[in-house]
Order: sequence, then C-alpha cells, then structure tokens
Amino acid sequence: MNPTDKAEVAKACYEAYVKKDRVAIEALLAEDFHFTSPLDNRLDRATYLERCWPNSKTAEAFEYVNLVEDGDRVFVTYEARNTGGHRFRNTEILTVRNGKLVEAEVYFGWSLPHEAKPGGFVDKAS
Repeated sequence: MNPTDKAEVAKACYEAYVKKDRVAIEALLAEDFHFTSPLDNRLDRATYLERCWPNSKTAEAFEYVNLVEDGDRVFVTYEARNTGGHRFRNTEILTVRNGKLVEAEVYFGWSLPHEAKPGGFVDKAS
C-alpha cells in the first residue's frame, strides 16, 4: 500500500474489517483519530475500537460505488454485505494524513434491496 494514496489507505481500512485484522486497523488509525455517525459524536480512537470494531465479526464484503479523493479527504459510497446476508449502502467521508486515518464521518444509507418500491417511499407514520 502506498501511504500517500489516500484511496488506498481508505480501502485498506475496509479490508481490515473483512479480514478481521485488528492489528491492521490499529496501524491505519492515527492516535488522534475521531469517528462520527448518526449514532456516535466524535468518538476518540479507543472508544471507536471498543464500540465499532466488534462489527468486523459480521463484515463480509465492501463494493465501492464511489471512491473519490479531494485533498486530504476520500469520499466513499459502498455497498456492504454482512455474514447474515444483509446488504446496505453507506457513504463515508474519510480524512487521511501521513498515511493514517484521522477522521471518519459516516452517513447511513439504506438496506438493499430498498424497502420502498421504485417511485415509492416508506411510510413510517402508519
């Protein structure tokens, strides 16, 4: 892996989840790493590893829909599959500096196939 290629660093992080390689993910996370999602507000590195790394147990695959570098950031939209067969799509904005992931922002997408029919929507009010 070329540490100056930010997209390669991003892909290596997802690969660590698929391989359940804790040593690899720890080597890729900067000491001042922070993680934010709709459920988590700027978790530090230790809390991220405690709270989020256990999800690697069920991570099976990531297919990249978009993988775009812009300065220190990599914008990633992926379709993921877990060991139970559930598929979903998320978008993440990853900040990479000096070959390390320093910030991750996750925006949850939807399950695949989509719950709504084409042209329709999910009515949660019912």
